[in-house]
Amino acid sequence: MTNKSASGSPSHKALRSDRLIIISGVFVVTLLAWLWLVDMANGMPSGAMMGMAAMDPWASSELFSMLVMWIIMMVGMMLPSATPMILIHARVVTKKNTVKYARLLSAIFTSGYLLVWVLFSVVATLLQAGLRDLDLISSMLESNSDVFAGTLFVIAGIYQLTPLKRACLNGCRSPLDFILNRWRNGLRAGLRMGVEHGLICVGCCWMMMLLLFAVGVMNLFWVASLAVLVLIEKAFPAGDWAAKLGGVSMLIAGVFFLSRLV
Repeated sequence: MTNKSASGSPSHKALRSDRLIIISGVFVVTLLAWLWLVDMANGMPSGAMMGMAAMDPWASSELFSMLVMWIIMMVGMMLPSATPMILIHARVVTKKNTVKYARLLSAIFTSGYLLVWVLFSVVATLLQAGLRDLDLISSMLESNSDVFAGTLFVIAGIYQLTPLKRACLNGCRSPLDFILNRWRNGLRAGLRMGVEHGLICVGCCWMMMLLLFAVGVMNLFWVASLAVLVLIEKAFPAGDWAAKLGGVSMLIAGVFFLSRLV
């Protein structure tokens, strides 16, 4: 009797409804982001690439289009792995607030998380323009230099094995601990919590994102591969081992690139 009444309570129904809304929302937004990326990658013929090569990488129109690309790519890569945290946050705020207010808090928390990746996209866009200016990456947005690519892979591999990476990854993999230790109620506090979680995840994944400058920013195979690695690291039981294996693999790839110079 108690179980039936609990499962049929308004709070329990709200939790089930929120879970469905969040999972569906993440799926739809991620799908739209990937469809846009595929369309953009397929819609850039060689003529367009030659036009990009002749274009000033610091031109405002070029910077804006690249910023949009980075933002959409970060949403497609990083939103799915944040789903466990968003679900835990929604569960807590639904128990503490009215349903409508709780959903607003969940949306603000998610916005704070994505805001950090928008800011990361700004940095990545400026870095990309600088690398193109130095001719370290081509108009195809991939490395022109084995030294540059190899160095990126070696640095990424080393970072994967550092205590800082492990600490950030543990923060991403422990949503309940994050909520218990950093919980604040209110709209502004919800945004702050989302930003804090986003910063932890940037600390976990920033170097992997920069590997795209080595293998190709618009190489969707590598974009998808890194997105899957991020998801496994943050959301699956073997995430710690995946991070270590990924680090070793990056080191091997870096040595391979550098050995081609000999």
